[in-house]
Amino acid sequence: MSFMFNPHPYDDPAAVNEIKLSAEMENAIVRGTRNVSAALAKKFADAPAAGGRPKIVALDGYTGAEFDDVLNQTIQALALKNIRAAVINAAAELYKPAAELDAQFAENLPDDRVKDPVLLFGRLFHGGITELFAAGAAARLREKITNTAGAGIVFVVGQGAAAAPLRDLYDTILWFDVTPKRAILRAKAGLVANIGDARPRPFKETMRRFYYVDFEVAGKLRKELLAGAGGACEFLYIARSGPADSQGDCTLLPRPALDAVCSALVEKPFRCRPVYLEGVWGGSYVSRIRNLPPSFTKLAWVFDLIPLEVSIVAQTPAGQIELPYFTLVQKEGLSLMGAEAVERFGGYFPIRFNYDDTWHASGNMSIQVHPPREYCMSQNGEHGQQDESYYVVATGHGAKTYLGFREGVTKEQFLAAARRSEKDKTPLDHDNYVNSVPSRPGTQLILPGGTIHASGQNQVVLEIGSLTVGSYTYKLYDYLRADIDGVPRPIHTHHGASVLDPARTAPQVVTELVPAPKLLRGDGDPLHCSQNVSGGKIAGDGWSEWLAGENEKVYFSLRRIEIAAGRSAPDDTRAGNRERFHVLALVDGEEIIIESAADPSKRYHAKYLDVVVVPAGIGEYKIHNIGRQPVVVHKTLLK
Repeated sequence: MSFMFNPHPYDDPAAVNEIKLSAEMENAIVRGTRNVSAALAKKFADAPAAGGRPKIVALDGYTGAEFDDVLNQTIQALALKNIRAAVINAAAELYKPAAELDAQFAENLPDDRVKDPVLLFGRLFHGGITELFAAGAAARLREKITNTAGAGIVFVVGQGAAAAPLRDLYDTILWFDVTPKRAILRAKAGLVANIGDARPRPFKETMRRFYYVDFEVAGKLRKELLAGAGGACEFLYIARSGPADSQGDCTLLPRPALDAVCSALVEKPFRCRPVYLEGVWGGSYVSRIRNLPPSFTKLAWVFDLIPLEVSIVAQTPAGQIELPYFTLVQKEGLSLMGAEAVERFGGYFPIRFNYDDTWHASGNMSIQVHPPREYCMSQNGEHGQQDESYYVVATGHGAKTYLGFREGVTKEQFLAAARRSEKDKTPLDHDNYVNSVPSRPGTQLILPGGTIHASGQNQVVLEIGSLTVGSYTYKLYDYLRADIDGVPRPIHTHHGASVLDPARTAPQVVTELVPAPKLLRGDGDPLHCSQNVSGGKIAGDGWSEWLAGENEKVYFSLRRIEIAAGRSAPDDTRAGNRERFHVLALVDGEEIIIESAADPSKRYHAKYLDVVVVPAGIGEYKIHNIGRQPVVVHKTLLK
């Protein structure tokens, strides 16, 4: 639910991925709204439907998609060719009344301000978009479409137009894709309503429905169409581009061109376009390193790879194409993640990555806890848990990380004090209850669900977490702060009492959750590790790979690769006869090149703090340190 908190419209121009397309595929791509509309008009005019019937075209898309500019300009171009077009608003015809949908989703969006003071959390809706249709609505719409007379072309427009009960009617389906950031910024401007609503609700209410219902059903429909559920129907993909807070422009890709772009992206290491969010405890480190605009004042979260929320930009000689990252996951899941991960996690990309920046900030993150697997699934209908980890990247004076209860402190004692603070609006001396450890660059902390924790002031941590569609941060103490919008930040002691693990107490918590690194391979110095896991020093060449941390409750493994200046480290996504994607973050040093061993032209040039995905299908690859100093690369992979 992080997008509810101040997404910034900035589109990072550095996060692009150069790909090569054949001349045929490059020429098939149409860029610019006016050019797209002209191309569609020509296509429809040159290939009329057989038997003199109207040509029938669906315009559908992800939540927040804009249809009007392309539709209106296409109709104008058709009129110049003496082709009359009729438009049917599918969204106005298909859905149950808003009150009936609200009743249907009452369990998904419960109204309980004791458990959830600002109504932030919910339960994922696992049904499809047709479960939002009124009884008989699809049949009535079918009849209306087929009985439209006097038009050369019929456009059926709106979310749900391409759903299964209508799909066989169409000659062409146009899918309008939009990045989640763009959808949220349009919603914040009051330009997007929830499915079935005639007008937008208050922003946070709209957002909650988006995450638990609207985004889910739109994503499932997109997955069906990407998988070829349209049958012989022509499928055209339209991607929005341009500033996320403007109308922007669009790019049209026929299915073969979309296939070519997506397959090219997963044939090499790539980086997603980050989303930047401000927050009350935000810092200034990442904004300085990445030279972000001065409009960033409290940069709290840097979403480098939150799979359901970031985008990916492909750069070809003719221009850029921006897709939601989850579109790529749905389209190329096997090549990207490997068959094991696709089956295990239901097609979702199972790990998320972001930087938390409290550098020179006004305070700590909230004292908080996340739910374990059983609670996430039973309470929120999630696909998995919200385990996390912190890798400390940079620290200033006095930096520390909160982890577990202090020795002798019970869960009940802390909760009583936290509730008293919330009720009486009196400060809580959290240091008397919550254990802390000094933060030093290179420290790896593991945070299984149920562990009380917080990133302290004056540091930057790489946060790596497991799969959840929503975000479940139960704030237990937040220093009596108001949020950026001036509203007091909510406290979630009800959920905290249900999930806090009383066994997460010092000193055991430090031993278990702040592991010492262990040498796995390369020529690292075994004096700096507690155990040489490999059973002996492996000959290397100026590089070593260390196990930074693992935990039985967490399904990913955290590694650290150290490479001397001018040296290279080999790796393999197929090591051990298992095909697994790797995610690399340059957490110390200047720059590296990550390249396929089989084809060195398939590479990504990464700078400090970049987070890069190495797709499972790449196999052997190399990390070259091309800077003048040693580098440290953090590596994550599934266990």
